[in-house]
Order: sequence, then structure tokens, then C-alpha cells
Amino acid sequence: MLACYVAQIVSWIVNLYTILLLVYAVASWFPGLRGRWLDVVASLVDPVLTPIRRIIPPLGGFDIAFLVVILVLQLLVRPLLANAVFNSCVPY
Repeated sequence: MLACYVAQIVSWIVNLYTILLLVYAVASWFPGLRGRWLDVVASLVDPVLTPIRRIIPPLGGFDIAFLVVILVLQLLVRPLLANAVFNSCVPY
């Protein structure tokens, strides 16, 4: 039962982090949205994006590090978490 809760919490955190990535990306397009709240979001998002930006620099002014992280989360991490939630929460 504890494994079920842990898997659900980790899945929730991944979903929340994906939303933060999208908010940060959209806010970067609109300078009028900048503020202290964006600094908080940046402090959560930039540590993950910085190593990817070193490997894949922005192309023509477009930062594709967001795309890489979101693709990894959606195509690799979420299916693994969905499997973990299913296996730990559904009784046999």
C-alpha cells in the first residue's frame, strides 16, 4: 500500500514539473509576464535545463532543451511511472 502512495506522489510530481516547464517556456516568450514568481519557477527548472543546454545549444534563437526534457518525461518517465502505479495499486 505504501508503494502505491509513493508511486502516485512521484507521478504527481512529474506532472507538476511538466506544467512548470510549460509555464516557464510560455513566460519566456512574453516579457510582460516576468516577475518574482518566474524567478521561483526558474530556480526549479534551470538546474535540469542547464546540462541539456550545454549539450544542445539553442538553435537559431530557439531553446530546444524544453522539448528534450518534456519528451523524456512524457515518453520515458511517465510510462514507467504508470506501470509502477498500476503494479503497486491494483490488487492481483
